[in-house]
Amino acid sequence: MQLKKLCRGLLTLGISCSLMFQTPVFAAEETTTDTQTDASAVTTNSIPGWPQGPEITSSAAVIMEDATQTLLYSKNMDQVLYPGATVKIMTTLLALENCQLTDQVTMTATGVSGVTDGGANISAQLDEVFTVEQCLYAIMLSSANDIALQLSEHIGGSVDAFVQMMNDRAAQLGCTNTVFTNPTGLPDENQHTTAHDMALIMKAAIDNESFRTIAGTASYTIPATNVSGGDRVLTNNFSMMSASNAAYYQYCLGGREGYTEASGSTLVCAAEKNNTTLIAVVLQGASGTTATEAGSLLDYGFDNFQTLSLGNNDFNMVSGGDVYVPAGATADSLTTEDGEIQDGEYTRQYFFGGNAVGTAVMEDVPEETTSFDHESEQNLEAARAYSENTNNLPYILIGGAGLVVFLLILWRIIKIAKS
Repeated sequence: MQLKKLCRGLLTLGISCSLMFQTPVFAAEETTTDTQTDASAVTTNSIPGWPQGPEITSSAAVIMEDATQTLLYSKNMDQVLYPGATVKIMTTLLALENCQLTDQVTMTATGVSGVTDGGANISAQLDEVFTVEQCLYAIMLSSANDIALQLSEHIGGSVDAFVQMMNDRAAQLGCTNTVFTNPTGLPDENQHTTAHDMALIMKAAIDNESFRTIAGTASYTIPATNVSGGDRVLTNNFSMMSASNAAYYQYCLGGREGYTEASGSTLVCAAEKNNTTLIAVVLQGASGTTATEAGSLLDYGFDNFQTLSLGNNDFNMVSGGDVYVPAGATADSLTTEDGEIQDGEYTRQYFFGGNAVGTAVMEDVPEETTSFDHESEQNLEAARAYSENTNNLPYILIGGAGLVVFLLILWRIIKIAKS
């Protein structure tokens, strides 16, 4: 029985040694304590191994990957600037989140005032009735201020109440330097945002399928209404969506741009290529430059990065696990940082050179001593005890005696053979 235990103990010891020297499949799971966790503080062009981004003349810009919220490029992304007409992205998002597309909106003096406020409009008239869907196409394709004002009053009860909804929603999305004062983007010294905040707002918008449909439509017709006798044909005036414009970008999903003396040229858009969606924000640029610069930044994001799926490397992963990293990078080039455990799960954030590149939700699986482990430990102890307590001298004497007998027999055989 002791010999049997000894064999089992030696077998277990061999298995343990084999496991001990195996190479981990996913070396990137090590957590570093000095990882940069504030993504907004990272300047992407200064990250070792990170592709160099293009030079642009606009004051601030961001390129962000939609699924992972990886910041691929940033220039003064936390600088407080005027948003211009890009405000209408938030206006449209809130309408989609708080209305049915079939709801009817009746023009009041509030909305009609937008016809003469110096901004874009569709010449809506007092008491004219539109559906919410028609209103949203007017806002996203024609940047209609009259419709934006009326829709705001329809949703919030007043424009001011709607503006408060805009600010509350911005805070929910993680915006830290954004204050809205109107739903149109017309100049107001108290209305401001940042490139990073606008990227977060655009992410929420482009993740809404109805927003994608509306923003990506080339043209839309509003038929005759109760007041207007003719059709209104709306053409998407976003420069990156117009094939006849020099700034046309074939992968663009839609966006909004504008220009005022206070804001300069501003632009927010999204583009999709090979199942990857990127968000571009360019603020305070020279007239006619922001769309071209956004296009070059989008090309940089699509051409120099790749998606890695890490789910196959960790069976404890519940969801997520995709990272957007420089082309050619592997899981070994990543570090991780784990959040606090809540309800048996925790968040793991992945970093490349200190820049956040994706997250995953992990299941907290406590290490338990199994019956096999317990039996293995007993076998190892038995093997050690047997080795310590067993005297090898009897085996040596028996072996020696056997050798002497063998030699005597061999000698006798040889002697008989010679005789």
